[in-house]
Amino acid sequence: MKHINSSVIGFKGREIPYTIYGKTDNAKDLVILLPGANYTVNSPIFHFLGELIFNQSLHILEVNFPYKDEFYDELSQEDLYKAVVTDAKLVIDKVLESHSYENYLFIGKSIGTIAMSSELNRDIFKQAKGIWLTPLINRTEVLNAISETPNKGLCILGDKDKIYSEEVWQIVKQNEHITTRLIPNANHRLEHLEDFYKSFDILKNIISDIEDFLLREVVSNE
Repeated sequence: MKHINSSVIGFKGREIPYTIYGKTDNAKDLVILLPGANYTVNSPIFHFLGELIFNQSLHILEVNFPYKDEFYDELSQEDLYKAVVTDAKLVIDKVLESHSYENYLFIGKSIGTIAMSSELNRDIFKQAKGIWLTPLINRTEVLNAISETPNKGLCILGDKDKIYSEEVWQIVKQNEHITTRLIPNANHRLEHLEDFYKSFDILKNIISDIEDFLLREVVSNE
């Protein structure tokens, strides 16, 4: 499958680009990448995940949120959250008009986990699996989605992330369907606070954890 680059008109009339691609023309599985506002699909974790997923012959949908543009600086936080929910749904619906899949995996980071929480409420995604990277567990809808989902998932957070709370983290850990990883001294970018080289170790471990989840919960079911 060739790279297909397109866009939809999203929240407040702004253009939302997306890319869909895969190693083969036909695939039963679609992996949907919902990055953060400042952590794009070109950032380290998503870059390497793209290669990993591509090599497993799954299709990949990258929703390229343009939230670093000046236009979004004037939005309130709540409007920005409305934007990510609206924009993700519009892109996904557009893609599914012309592509059909049996299984879905969401990988969201930060603000992308707000859209992910919303999408998992839709009937078509009731069986979808999820990988939550620095989820905004200080948001009720995100915490409820992770802590109450009956579907398999992986949740990764740093203990130096500004949104980390031990009390809330314990709620997440109570869901037996979610595998949790709390990374010591990692910030919201899932990088080490003080040691540049330890950030590489964190990155390697995250990719390894996601690969294990992917092979166990997605590829093994092919």
